[in-house]
Amino acid sequence: MDWQRRYKRLLTTPEEAVKTIKSNSRIYLGGGTGIPLVLERAMVARADELENVEVDHVATFAGGEYLDPAYSKSFRHRALFIGPNARAAVNEGRADYVPIFLSNAPGLYKDGVLPLDTALIQVSPPDDHGYCSFGVEVGVTKPAAESARLIIAEFNPNMPRVLGDSFIHVSRIDIGVEVDYPLPELTPATITPDQEKIGEFIAEMIPDEATLQLGIGAIPNAVLRHLDSKKDLGIHSELFSDGVIHLVEKGIVNNSKKTLHPGKIIGGFLFGSQKLYDFVHDNAMIELHPTDYVNDPFIISRNRRMHAINSAIEIDLTGQVCADSIGNYLYSGIGGQVDFIRGAHHSEGGKAIIALPSTAQGGSSSRIVANLKAGAGVVTSRGDVDVVVTEFGVASLRGKSVCERAKALISITHPDFRKELEDFVKQQRW
Repeated sequence: MDWQRRYKRLLTTPEEAVKTIKSNSRIYLGGGTGIPLVLERAMVARADELENVEVDHVATFAGGEYLDPAYSKSFRHRALFIGPNARAAVNEGRADYVPIFLSNAPGLYKDGVLPLDTALIQVSPPDDHGYCSFGVEVGVTKPAAESARLIIAEFNPNMPRVLGDSFIHVSRIDIGVEVDYPLPELTPATITPDQEKIGEFIAEMIPDEATLQLGIGAIPNAVLRHLDSKKDLGIHSELFSDGVIHLVEKGIVNNSKKTLHPGKIIGGFLFGSQKLYDFVHDNAMIELHPTDYVNDPFIISRNRRMHAINSAIEIDLTGQVCADSIGNYLYSGIGGQVDFIRGAHHSEGGKAIIALPSTAQGGSSSRIVANLKAGAGVVTSRGDVDVVVTEFGVASLRGKSVCERAKALISITHPDFRKELEDFVKQQRW
């Protein structure tokens, strides 16, 4: 059967499509801004008919109706990274968090650790050869979908056709629904003066011809704003957003000196504004791949001058970095932080940077602390930490003893908290 005939035969309504979902099954829901919202709503509409359906994904930036307490008997979420819409459910015991390096997440499904009954995905309409792009969300969604017993897809003309290891043929899809709605957009974070200063410090450390890993948020955006004097930068990052467009248009990010995938921006997923979605559509410079490739530290290390920039919730004086919880309160996830820190360590001329404002809660508490809060998760160990940056400067911890680390970190702590940290160091006889 040619693919056009198969495509017509697999089309149905959202309501009919989700009737294949059964109680006590596990589904994967396409994540990020590639979440299939129509299929999700149709699934939730069947809540009274279902119980104990596990919904897996990394994080979604829209939807999340199934997380409502009213549906707790019907659906239970397994978060490989806790998005804002899932925090309450996780911490109230209505959802579960799986701590995992993002590089290892696809293997949960490919290796059958978490067998999948159904994958709900959103893709672009098929091209002339019957191939659909996963668009803005390839990272874990593509390997999960390929591991599922049944694939149900939304075909959305607003999903950009993003290149790379990012395609699925119509013949692999079991049920399809045609939809037409704009992708969710990310509102750019407001940059505070402290975050602006952090961005300046980090930009000063980035040499020409470096390859960058940047997430989203105020600090990555602040870094990008201060790179206009650089030359021949590249991008290899689990995700990226609008901030790279300006640097590509100015020729600063041209990827010409990359030692892996020269000429290409490599990522796993992306989200931002419609401008970003238009920019990546059919753009041969952009390639998205699954995260077991993009986040593999050995792959990352093949980029010369790899500079990885990640954030933290708090860090103790020995260099332990907490990035996924506030004490026992589960906040986000491990994500790709350790993957990229280890990859940058093994890159020729690479550097791994942890960036955080010096204080939290309106300046009433320090993020650099004598001891992490009880229950805090150590995402990056003190054996991995390299460089830490706050608005008060840069602390290089590589090769430093506990005493030297403490002194370096105290020097970039907010002045209001330095004395108590110094007193702690003396008490410990460090």
